[in-house]
Amino acid sequence: MKVFFASFFAATVFSLLTVIPNQVFAATEFKLNPNLNYSSDSNDGPLITGKDMKNGVIDKGRPTYIIFYHRECYNSKRQARRTVELYGKYMGKVDFIVVDLDSPRSKEQNDLVKKHYKNYIPHVTIVDKMGEVVYDRSGEVGNGRTSDLLDKLL
Repeated sequence: MKVFFASFFAATVFSLLTVIPNQVFAATEFKLNPNLNYSSDSNDGPLITGKDMKNGVIDKGRPTYIIFYHRECYNSKRQARRTVELYGKYMGKVDFIVVDLDSPRSKEQNDLVKKHYKNYIPHVTIVDKMGEVVYDRSGEVGNGRTSDLLDKLL
């Protein structure tokens, strides 16, 4: 009888694990809005698009890059371009979270806004594999600086 229940339990757990989807921690398949006007504070729509853009969960297994932006900011547009370039370089090694402050956000993204966003845009936060913040500043930041940080965290 014990063998039957052990087998039944194992089969039930296996079936649940294969049916429940994996937790999504990062946005993927980034694309930069091709209509961005980099010399104007015009609202050109979302700066970055992709899959799972409402994600806001930091996975403590890998570094995370977070960008907070408003659509009507030419500095945010330039930082969005840098973010998409970084995504291409670190895809699969670093999680990327995009928080569009002009669109509805998930609870997790709202938590990130409360914790990191300082009311100045663009704002970039980088978190290490253990969940500790290693960079948390407003304003544009070049990819040389962020690449150096991310390389050290990998």
